Amino acid sequence: MSKHDNFEVNFSLKGFASIQIGIYVLIAAYLIKNILTGFLIDDNPAGMLSVEIIEIAVISILILTFLFSSMALYFKARRASRRFQHKIFNSKTKKALLVYVIFLISTFTILISLKNLGYVDFITPSFLILYGIFLFFLKHKSRKNILIISLVSVLLAALCIVIPSYWYSSLFILGITHITYGVVVKH
Repeated sequence: MSKHDNFEVNFSLKGFASIQIGIYVLIAAYLIKNILTGFLIDDNPAGMLSVEIIEIAVISILILTFLFSSMALYFKARRASRRFQHKIFNSKTKKALLVYVIFLISTFTILISLKNLGYVDFITPSFLILYGIFLFFLKHKSRKNILIISLVSVLLAALCIVIPSYWYSSLFILGITHITYGVVVKH
């Protein structure tokens, strides 16, 4: 196998994939903020919706965000594997895919459990902590600067625990961090 057929090339947050993920996080945070704000305002049409519909809308936005982010990573990996003429899935990428699927399932399970138990102030901090841990475990030896996003995520989670209304700003900063990382680390 060639030097290029490894996890770093096939699935990575470098370049345009990180920018796309950052944009998806920004759009999701904006849409969720507008839905929740509209629900609280009497003159807004979203104020007429039931709580269950608002919950379904927010969960749908989150699922679409994860789906589009996953697609951005996959298409970047497919493009890189075609360029180097390698298989997209090798032992390392299969292991990373398994970790990613476990992360998605456990994250959604924990977040929905927090919502059902009434701990809505801890949903964003829990997501940010889990996301930071996920990035920490998926770092590659030569890509230690992904730890910056992991550290920013955990620090934003701590800030969200102290100031629960800071969730929107934290997700906005996470999106900007991804965009900045994608611009700075292109190759």
